[in-house]
Amino acid sequence: IKPAAIEYNGQIYKTAPIKITVTAATEEPRDPNDYQASADENLYLVADVSKANPYVNEPTTVVYKLYFANIGISNFRELSKPKYNDFWSQNIDIKQLVAEEGQFKGRNYRYIVLKKVVLYPQKSGRLKIEPLSLEIDVQLPTNRRDMFGRMLLTETTKRVSAGSKTIMVKPLPESGKPENFTGAVGSFDFKVTPSKTNLKYGESLDLVVSVTGKGNLKLFSLPKPEVPNALEMYDAVHSEDISTPLSGMSGKTSDSYTIIPQYKGNYPVKPLQFSYFDLSSGTYKTLRSPEIMINVLDGPIPVDSTTTAGNKNIMAAVEEFKTIKSKTTLTAIDTEDFFGSNLFLALLFAPFLLVPIIVLFKKRKEAIDGDVSGNRIRMNNKLAKKYLSEAKRQINNKELFYIALEKAMHNFLKAKLHIETSEMSKDNIQELLLSRNAKPEAVNDFIALTENCEVARYAPSSSVTIQQDFDKAVFIISELEKQIA
Repeated sequence: IKPAAIEYNGQIYKTAPIKITVTAATEEPRDPNDYQASADENLYLVADVSKANPYVNEPTTVVYKLYFANIGISNFRELSKPKYNDFWSQNIDIKQLVAEEGQFKGRNYRYIVLKKVVLYPQKSGRLKIEPLSLEIDVQLPTNRRDMFGRMLLTETTKRVSAGSKTIMVKPLPESGKPENFTGAVGSFDFKVTPSKTNLKYGESLDLVVSVTGKGNLKLFSLPKPEVPNALEMYDAVHSEDISTPLSGMSGKTSDSYTIIPQYKGNYPVKPLQFSYFDLSSGTYKTLRSPEIMINVLDGPIPVDSTTTAGNKNIMAAVEEFKTIKSKTTLTAIDTEDFFGSNLFLALLFAPFLLVPIIVLFKKRKEAIDGDVSGNRIRMNNKLAKKYLSEAKRQINNKELFYIALEKAMHNFLKAKLHIETSEMSKDNIQELLLSRNAKPEAVNDFIALTENCEVARYAPSSSVTIQQDFDKAVFIISELEKQIA
């Protein structure tokens, strides 16, 4: 530092220059009794994302791991659950928490896998996963020992968060996209299988349209067959045999159509096409089924016997001969006079007996109709029981109960708000319910109970708590039904 100078009474006075030497920073010794600092260095919650740049409807997984070293863990509680807005999500059940050995940040740690989730992004762009936050009860070593020389531990709580994650989702290419593409992404086989091709008039056959393989099997629709006018086809019965491990959905989805022929003849079922985006090649692929010929061996014949499936001629109905009746009911021609008969007397006095009954019934109906509030409550309770009947059947099984309860509340939202599972984010549900004049308290209670269902599946709970959650769900659904009706 250069010298400073002043002038006093004609003389100049200067200070001596000062030299300062700056050395490397010294690490401040840590307080051995600072247990919180020890927990900070030895406890981490991490969210591992398998694929940060997937296509729309390509599976990616998130595994939440709790790393710890030189400390003990006795319990944990969720402070905030991760939110998967704009994703289809499926939790993978973890039957038992097991500590394993691993490395994190170049150090050896033990870790526990707390949660596994399979995600299918439903739109392209930057999608954010809100963090999982926990409050954990930990035991930390101290510098003190007991009379036997064993190290004493101190208990404290620590809050950790996995941090938010951002996934960049790629849109499916527009180039080469087939017109019949309905969103299938993965690797699939496609079949159209009739139960039989030769049948008699009055018999039925089942036509099964099925897709098997690995991909987003629950998130696309199957093509619908077109049959000639002479074949009556009923609505499809949908069935699924799909498992969802950590690698993503695999299995079979199918629609079964019951077909009943109306006329004798040969009728072709046109080939069906199923298109999907193949992840391995990055291209669209189209699978085609062969044409199926249905041979009806007997039955009525159309007016134009040469009419085939492609024609749209109106077919005349052919009525078969009626069978000869073997038994008849005959009545006597000469009967007694109606006047004075038992029937005459019954009809004569019936009005006098029916008038009081009609008056009482009318008064009772008016009383019930006038009780508008009571009617609405009864209707709401009936609707709530309809959605919650499955949960009530599982009330003695905690895990199945909360799964059924969560599905019941989701089904209630689907019925009342006309939304799909992928649209059930907290913000969207809250906005839609409030826009339908639902009270904020009821909306908050509904969202809180929905979020609690998944936590309660793994947390210890008694039969009293389960019954309370069931009663709370009945009350909340009834209140929302009254408010948004």
